[in-house]
Amino acid sequence: MKICMIGGGYVGLVSAACFSEFGWSVTCVEKDADKLATLLDGHIPIFEPGLDALVDRNRAAGRITFTGDVANSVKDADLVFLAVGTPMRRGSGHADLSYIYAAVEEFAPHLTGFTVITTKSTVPVGTSREIERRLRALRPDADFAVCSNPEFLREGSAIQDFTHPDRILVGCDDERAKEVMSRLYKPLALRNAPIIFTSRESAELAKYAANAFLAMKISFINEIADLCEEVGADVQQVANAIGSDGRIGNKFLHTGPGYGGSCFPKDVSALVRTAREASSPLSLIEQVQIVNEERKQSMVTKIVRAAGGDVRGKTIGVLGVTFKPNTDDMRESPSLVILPRLMDKGATVKVHDPQGRRHAEAMLEGAVWCENAAKVAEEADVLVLMTEWNEYRALDLSAVRKTMKGDVLIDLRNVFNPADAEAAGFVYRGLGRPDRLLEPPVAKVVKANP
Repeated sequence: MKICMIGGGYVGLVSAACFSEFGWSVTCVEKDADKLATLLDGHIPIFEPGLDALVDRNRAAGRITFTGDVANSVKDADLVFLAVGTPMRRGSGHADLSYIYAAVEEFAPHLTGFTVITTKSTVPVGTSREIERRLRALRPDADFAVCSNPEFLREGSAIQDFTHPDRILVGCDDERAKEVMSRLYKPLALRNAPIIFTSRESAELAKYAANAFLAMKISFINEIADLCEEVGADVQQVANAIGSDGRIGNKFLHTGPGYGGSCFPKDVSALVRTAREASSPLSLIEQVQIVNEERKQSMVTKIVRAAGGDVRGKTIGVLGVTFKPNTDDMRESPSLVILPRLMDKGATVKVHDPQGRRHAEAMLEGAVWCENAAKVAEEADVLVLMTEWNEYRALDLSAVRKTMKGDVLIDLRNVFNPADAEAAGFVYRGLGRPDRLLEPPVAKVVKANP
């Protein structure tokens, strides 16, 4: 089976590499000249654990190639995947489909034989039918079917998610296309991965609904964390208790400075916009957005208060700036809101991130970059853990504390044990945890209304 993957970004590159690992012949088309040059030089333009080795192995076997030539890549393909960007349009919240439609116009003249056109990109409901309409107008003679095959990959564990999926979702109305898609994913079906066939509209909406639900869990536990701080409870204990319920599950119940990344912010926004236009507003999901934006500002307030109420003239060391560990992705990272606001208040901000500097340096103008975590802590008044990279978990807190000017440790991911932090000489502040560390907090009694 021959596959043409249009788009060599995160989704396209991971998908292309994994399909080639199944034994299929994959041509990955990348139009960005710099990215293409990087790929042709044998390097990977993104950081994703294990991806470089996967690409190298299949490149050597001749199963994956990279090119900027759409025409020759499409004409012999059994499947053409659309994996181009669908960013959020400024001001409207809509998904920008211009890259999708531009790709359709470019490959349409080169279709030969029966071809399955499949959207991997996250697209609003109705996009697959619009792609079909445009293709029919451009090539009324062509033999093709359009499917929706959304991805459910987590940055940092994308290869594992692709090769061991909870489900494979295919929106398809054509029987021949169903056969092609079933054959494509047979290596996973043999491992008992369920393939769910739905209508195209259902598949497109399911992708948005899944991301909105996960974003809702994050905003929910962040609000519960705030309540825990007021009543003397511990959010991790609460999360463990409710996450043990099979109806709820324990994933995405980890408090933090707010969700970010390439998916949740834009997908929640696009779903809200779709619902409004369909006259079926999603008030619950709209509130998820509000809570997440307010969360970032509340983290600024938390840091300022812990620093004594004023950060002017103080040095704040920050560990991690990417939106999550094991990725270099800075898109919609909470750090892009929190750190500039601290600098606006007069703080000097020193930062380190194991992979984020390449993208973040230009985005965090004024921040002082350090070569390691130890340098971040030197002479800092306050140390803030922003992203829970594993290397930060292993920090010698006593040694770190000795190099600092101040003694405040703000743990925005609840990575450190509060008692260990205090034993190292820190005044520790986590999220959803009582401030007093060595004695149980006195819970506030909430009286019911008579």
